Amino acid sequence: MRIEVVRSGGFAGIPRRAALDTAGHPGAPRLEALARAALAAPRAPSPPVPDGFTYVLTIDDRTLHCADPALTPAQRDLITTVLNEGA
Repeated sequence: MRIEVVRSGGFAGIPRRAALDTAGHPGAPRLEALARAALAAPRAPSPPVPDGFTYVLTIDDRTLHCADPALTPAQRDLITTVLNEGA
């Protein structure tokens, strides 16, 4: 499973992008479970807050748009992991 995160917004407004492929990744089962949970979350639009981050999650061929502070725990954990470990 390929997971890509694009973060934009924040105080400086500098975008950040990272991607991670779960094939061969030691945490693959956990990451794939988080990805499924992130995609299953309700799709109600969440308006961005001033200086907050907005995210575009692309998981294989599906795309999800979300924003702080309305992230689910699965979305937050997945985003944090991909931004920290991804290239």
